[in-house]
Amino acid sequence: MKLNVNVEATPQELREFLGLPNVQPLQQEMMEIIRENMLKGVQGFDPVSLMKPFMAGAMPVQSIESLQKVFWDTFNKASTGQPSRTGTTGGS
Repeated sequence: MKLNVNVEATPQELREFLGLPNVQPLQQEMMEIIRENMLKGVQGFDPVSLMKPFMAGAMPVQSIESLQKVFWDTFNKASTGQPSRTGTTGGS
């Protein structure tokens, strides 16, 4: 025996019918908290300070200009086929 039931209801109506709690106010409150924290994190965002831990071992970054110079030098060496200072030369 096979029984098919089709129910047309909105998600809110179905939650109420099944006795599930309405969590929409909690979701909105949590999203507002997340939004506020994200906006606080954006204020004073400095990409150089974000990159410093990754570049500390290789060479210190004093300004965004020096970071750009490092990237351009690396790209220029790669395009001309020159080996980088940190790369290997193919020995065993």
